[in-house]
Amino acid sequence: MNAIRRVGLLGGSFNPAHGGHRRISLFARAALELDEVWWLVSPGNPLKPKVGMAPLAARVLSAARQARRAPIRVTAIERQLGTRYTVDTLQALLRRYPKIEFVWLMGSDNLADFHSWRDWRGISRAMPIAVIARPGYDGAAFASPAMAWLRRYRVPLASFVKRSDWSAPALVTLRFDPDERSATAIRRTDPDWAARYAGISPRDQLTFRRIDSAGETPKP
Repeated sequence: MNAIRRVGLLGGSFNPAHGGHRRISLFARAALELDEVWWLVSPGNPLKPKVGMAPLAARVLSAARQARRAPIRVTAIERQLGTRYTVDTLQALLRRYPKIEFVWLMGSDNLADFHSWRDWRGISRAMPIAVIARPGYDGAAFASPAMAWLRRYRVPLASFVKRSDWSAPALVTLRFDPDERSATAIRRTDPDWAARYAGISPRDQLTFRRIDSAGETPKP
């Protein structure tokens, strides 16, 4: 990694991953001229209930399936870093990968409650943020307390892409045809989806360590 690379980070539970995740990632990669996108599969989102959350290995496997033949890497690196909150994860990634310029990717649904995240201003100062429109959430997102603070840092897409230095805070908004697929709807129609991945230990596509079926990340 001698040359500066640009990578988008999309975090989430991926419970399960679906085509909507892939579609917005590829759209963001093209719009922002990224080298690739990393999917950060969360071991446990502090803002989401544990009930109904599939094992980490199953969620990583579902994400890897959706990311096939695409410039997307699936990782559960937070398990290895020992971080629980996004702000800590991003700081750890910046230290570990100093030759990569990152941009945090989030849907407008996340921007709507971004002010409830641990040290959300710290996240905003760590790296630029690209917000992707999501049906039904734009109004709440752009009226949110976090947006009231971030609005002064908005950058037009064309200017953002051409910047030689992706300093932060910086906010760019991306709009494309809405994708209404959701993990909630998939779980409702296929509640046993995770059982198809039982007993399989995937390899982390970033760190190359295996994640066992209990969700732990054993030593290589």
